Amino acid sequence: MHMEKVAFLKEKYDLLINGEAVPGSSGETFTVYNPATGEAITEVAKATRADVDRAVEAARAALTQGKWARWPASRRGQILNKIASIMRSRFKELVELEVLNTGKALSAAKGQVMQAIEDFELYAGAVSTIQGHTKPVPNGFFHYSVKEPVGVCAQIIPWNYPLMMAAWKVAPALAAGCTIVLKPASLTPLTALALADICNEAGVPNGVINVITGSGSDVGSYLVEHPGVDKVAFTGETTTGKDIMAKASETLKRVTLELGGKSPNIIFADADLEAAVNGAVFGIYYNTGQSCEARSRLLIHEDIYDAFIERFIEKTKQLRLGDPFSEETHVGAVISQAQWDTIHSYVQAAEAEGARVLCGGKRPEGKEFERGHWYLPTLIGDVTNDMRVAQEEIFGPVVVAIKFKDEQEAIRLANDTVYGLAAAVWTRDHALAHRVTGQLKAGVIMVNNPFSTFPGLPFGGYKQSGFGRELALESLDLYMETKSVLSYVGPKPLNPFGL
Repeated sequence: MHMEKVAFLKEKYDLLINGEAVPGSSGETFTVYNPATGEAITEVAKATRADVDRAVEAARAALTQGKWARWPASRRGQILNKIASIMRSRFKELVELEVLNTGKALSAAKGQVMQAIEDFELYAGAVSTIQGHTKPVPNGFFHYSVKEPVGVCAQIIPWNYPLMMAAWKVAPALAAGCTIVLKPASLTPLTALALADICNEAGVPNGVINVITGSGSDVGSYLVEHPGVDKVAFTGETTTGKDIMAKASETLKRVTLELGGKSPNIIFADADLEAAVNGAVFGIYYNTGQSCEARSRLLIHEDIYDAFIERFIEKTKQLRLGDPFSEETHVGAVISQAQWDTIHSYVQAAEAEGARVLCGGKRPEGKEFERGHWYLPTLIGDVTNDMRVAQEEIFGPVVVAIKFKDEQEAIRLANDTVYGLAAAVWTRDHALAHRVTGQLKAGVIMVNNPFSTFPGLPFGGYKQSGFGRELALESLDLYMETKSVLSYVGPKPLNPFGL
């Protein structure tokens, strides 16, 4: 990756508090790297707890002073549309910044930035659906309810989809009239900072959106505990989600959690083999397997197991790894050396438990892969569902293959996990497909296709994959309170005690 491709990159990025770019109070910074090359990209301000206090204070002032929340919904909708418009005008910049900071393939980044834009357009229209209700009450009473913003929202974003996940949270929160303190992952803060700049340019008032960068274990944890925060929305791995839920409980904050997954991809014997293979290859290796709903467990009917595996390996070996900025690249780099080590440790553990690596399982060969964090798309066979590699989230380009003999066993294996985010079913029998989907414990289910969601469709999980749904109209309710007002309008004064 040549730095001249991103001439707009800043030498240093500051925090964003109350509409202004400001250095952290300690003056410290941390380095952000390009995962594809291991090269340093830029320096980013390292926030302190004092900076979190400043950001929360700015968000609280913007909320209580009536900036944004008391604007007509249609006016907020206009600003959301303007955000989307500016993002479209800066599409190339946002895509290149995302590729540079994540090492993901250009094609993946383009789709994700476009979805982020469409999220703002979705909620620009959705503001018109925010409304209360009246309900007839007898004996001289009048009732109405109103929707109000939940308040100051802490939004904590993962490194695998930095801009898209930010949009999933920022757009509905803004539509609802909330104010925000956004905490991007330390590995990938650049597009979140760019998004906040765009929000300000579009006319979002100062203090409505603030960005804190730095340690999740320090400032992120403090943000979750902060008494000035009313709601926490988090996307990330399940252990951290549990910790956030516990910390948020101290002040009874509202919480939305979109957590890990170990999603099954069920291939029945009558499936269109070519379509199922293509969908399975995409379902695990898209975004370098670093996706919460990656279909990382292949459950294959025993009658077609060998044929499916043979074709899957053929397709996997056709995937192109390399320069993430190339239009030809399918699979980009792993986010960090620490994540590479985690992925490889799972592959080694699978072999130790008796499974076999059928393809991949190592760094690709070639001079272009000597730097950066690269891992070959990997398939592991001879797996049983009780192995660690079948139960724990790997978060990389690794899929395991497990045989099943009938519909009941497929459902049992699919549900035999603490997770319940996504699942996929491949069959030509639509009755079978819907019988199975009715019994799967997962929030997002794909039938004969590898795409998990589009803007407007609810996304979220069962069990330890979290709770709450994002990306849909119902997501607005996660950012609002309902106030019920009961008024007496009868002709005679009330005297309940008859005094």
